[in-house]
Amino acid sequence: MDHFSSAWTALLSAVAEVPDEDFQRPSGCRGWLVRDLVCHLVIDAQDVLITLATPADAEPTADDVTYWRLVGPPTGEDPLDALIPRLAAAYGEPGLLKFHLDDVGSAAGRAARLAARTGRVGTRGEVLTAGDYLAAYVLEATLHHLDLVAHLPSAAGPPSATLAVARTSLERIAGSPFPASLSDGDALLIGTGRRAPDAAEEAALGGLAARVPFILG
Repeated sequence: MDHFSSAWTALLSAVAEVPDEDFQRPSGCRGWLVRDLVCHLVIDAQDVLITLATPADAEPTADDVTYWRLVGPPTGEDPLDALIPRLAAAYGEPGLLKFHLDDVGSAAGRAARLAARTGRVGTRGEVLTAGDYLAAYVLEATLHHLDLVAHLPSAAGPPSATLAVARTSLERIAGSPFPASLSDGDALLIGTGRRAPDAAEEAALGGLAARVPFILG
């Protein structure tokens, strides 16, 4: 939960510092502007709140690794993906979007701090401990922090500790470590298809090069 709080707080702080004019810049999510990504983060915050308020009695059916499903590359046909840019545009002023994320996102952070780690919660048809659910979201928050700053060179990136935790999570999902020559950030970007490896990186990946990217859903 400490890693979730660190990753989530850093992400909210980074969004709050983005100048209004930069909301029209592209993000690291293909086809989304920064404003679209921030709108998606509002939905992420709602998901955290809903899940932590959905207790379950059954035995866990997933953990922080098996929570993630490997899916195909985005096709642009997902109704929610198409809805996000329209929702983001409806806010009009970036300040309203920032305010909504800070409001809902701060509540999600407080709910995470109050949650009992071993308590069970239900989401997406699965049951997880709250600790495992929040551990899974460290990867989500860190990847989207990288998306946020992809074209904002002056913006603060994710904390080094949460980058390392997110990398370990992705390696567990992949069932294989990424080469030590890749930084944590590069391993996450290449491993999830946010950028292609260059020739040296592809050589370092070895057999793993044929398996990337791991598209998480």
